[in-house]
Amino acid sequence: MTRTAALLVAATLACASAPAVRPGVEVFAEHPPARVLGKRVGLITNQSGIDRQRRSTIDLLRGMRELTLVALYSPEHGIRGVAETRVASTVDEKTGLPIHSLYGDTDKPTPQMLEGIDVLVYDIQDLGVRQYTFESTLALAMQAAAEKGIPIVVLDRPNPVTGTILEGNILEPAYQSFVGIYPVLSRHGMTLGELAKMYNAEQRIGADLTVVPVDGWRRDMWWDETGLPWVNPSPNIRRLEAAIDYPGTVFFEATNVSEGRGTDLPFEQIGAPWLRNSEVVAAMNAMNLPGIRFEAVEFPTTETTRKYPGQVLKGVRFTVTDRASYRPLATSLLMIDLIRRLHPDQFQWAGATVERHGGSARLRQAIEAGTLPELLREWERDQATFRNKRAAYLIYR
Repeated sequence: MTRTAALLVAATLACASAPAVRPGVEVFAEHPPARVLGKRVGLITNQSGIDRQRRSTIDLLRGMRELTLVALYSPEHGIRGVAETRVASTVDEKTGLPIHSLYGDTDKPTPQMLEGIDVLVYDIQDLGVRQYTFESTLALAMQAAAEKGIPIVVLDRPNPVTGTILEGNILEPAYQSFVGIYPVLSRHGMTLGELAKMYNAEQRIGADLTVVPVDGWRRDMWWDETGLPWVNPSPNIRRLEAAIDYPGTVFFEATNVSEGRGTDLPFEQIGAPWLRNSEVVAAMNAMNLPGIRFEAVEFPTTETTRKYPGQVLKGVRFTVTDRASYRPLATSLLMIDLIRRLHPDQFQWAGATVERHGGSARLRQAIEAGTLPELLREWERDQATFRNKRAAYLIYR
């Protein structure tokens, strides 16, 4: 046998022995929980609710004889995941089912929206980051279900950036918002099913909760190790690389530096017309931060983007060299601190967004006082505290 043939055989055997990762929706369809049998079901989902064959959760549930799908509920970006603004409730053209928007006049299902619903089912792909609003949609849906006295079933999905890496701080309750609803770590390393269990217990929501686990997922798996198809969970998370950077680059939303929306690589590059990008790149690369390097680039924005529409920006592109050691949140905050010091006349905060994203007033205060490194070291205590607290709610090893 040639060396090439031997390698092919070894690769084939490795693939055959690797466990197949099946999202919760497949487990649900194969073995529906007793609480949904014969029930009228409302489904909270979007385009990321699919099985391994890319069949939508909507279609899968409509095809199940054990239940009747009677209503849909859409999160931020709508049922198809393409809207950039708040969306109205409507009717699904394909199924004729009502679509109740949970990112329109209300972020929480109202009693009227839940009329005639026996069970709520939730199936949306998350990013494993507190600021991603699908986690708040889950919490509010659990509240609404508990208040209405109906069960809620969460069809779990993998955390695409692993369940082992923790970063950031625990949100302070005074800074609760739709981009941070409960006191969890910014990058928490949990699945939505695990978060649901934690929310229910720690916040005393009292929901009649069932979590349908992912089959075959391990905590140390990245998305591209699951074998599952990639679907953009939102318009500006277009590949795994963006999801890896997002826990950090989302903080540029709190500044007048573009986070890359309206460009080919949102959340993988940042920029502004006034940015001295070569200086930023040189200073950031000199820090020798683990797992990341930076490149000075220029890129245009679309005419419809919110920051600097139709302009060419001087930017910095993030290139991950070792995703296991890379800490995107600390990296982006150190860059924001640097940009502010290099551009005292141009840099601006975007209102109170930094407090909402940071879940605290201390982040802005530390950057303005020049004490960010000390704050980042303090946050390591939050990470240790959260690692211990979450242990009771973990489903996967």
